[in-house]
Amino acid sequence: MNQWVELLAEQMRQTTFIEWLAVILGVTEVLLARKNNILLYPAGIGSSAITILLFLKAGLFADAGLSLYYVILSIYGWIVWSRRKNEPPLQIAYATRQEWMMTLLIAFGGWAVIYWILITFTPSTVPVMDSWVSASAWAGTWLLARRRIENWVILNVSNLFAIPLLFYKHLPLFALLTLFLFVIAIFGYFDWQKVYRKQKLQPVVQ
Repeated sequence: MNQWVELLAEQMRQTTFIEWLAVILGVTEVLLARKNNILLYPAGIGSSAITILLFLKAGLFADAGLSLYYVILSIYGWIVWSRRKNEPPLQIAYATRQEWMMTLLIAFGGWAVIYWILITFTPSTVPVMDSWVSASAWAGTWLLARRRIENWVILNVSNLFAIPLLFYKHLPLFALLTLFLFVIAIFGYFDWQKVYRKQKLQPVVQ
């Protein structure tokens, strides 16, 4: 236990301002998502953009690509969430059957593709876990962009596997951050359910 505490303290001392900024923006994104606030997207874009630069500098090219995906999907989500001319705003809802099919395709199809990339082009020692964490995060982020309640469940599936993986890779600071995001996602799920019930009582006037 003392070893993990010492490692965490040492990692925090070595963390740069730009890294803290990426983490703070990432936490802000999740807190705003819980509140159903569209400003989650600029926060997420800022966090992911900084993360791309950090990962490229560290030689983590696959993770940099994942962050680029987050930027692209955040832009998409920002557009979808925005009220467009003569259209009502996209409301919180449960995923449709078609959306669930797409979610599963992203999760399991992405898992296979990322796993192949990792074992073919990288020296990854945890290709199964690493690829699953990324693919399930892709699927959850897509549901978030669609404003579907189940996004919190899928994102927490990713978080659940990411926490032990990060500890295994001796990254306790990021493991604790992911644990925090896991807890926030639980609250986010129930908060969005409350909003959904209110929407049913107060339909949008077009």
